[in-house]
Amino acid sequence: MNKIRKGDDVVVLTGRDKGKRGKVTLRKDDSHLVVEGVNIVKKHTKPNPMKGEAGGIVEKTMPIHQSNVAIFNVATGKADRVGIKLLADGKRVRVYKSSGEEIKVA
Repeated sequence: MNKIRKGDDVVVLTGRDKGKRGKVTLRKDDSHLVVEGVNIVKKHTKPNPMKGEAGGIVEKTMPIHQSNVAIFNVATGKADRVGIKLLADGKRVRVYKSSGEEIKVA
């Protein structure tokens, strides 16, 4: 079970974008995710007349490692760790480590 999922609100802990908040838009693989407004780079692209694309410098959001982000807890207004709790019916749910409160899916 992934502790950080698509649609979660996260805070960047390290790097040049430290302190920025954003929503997870994509999970690239098991350990990398794309967060909107974070890790934006300028990429030089060639024109592709077959697709109708013009060349130039394009700003693109690149993946960031999941260890460099933490889920944002709205109740406390800070970053928080995620734990897994087993319910009585055998379901596994994500909870905030600080309060034990269940993380609602947005």
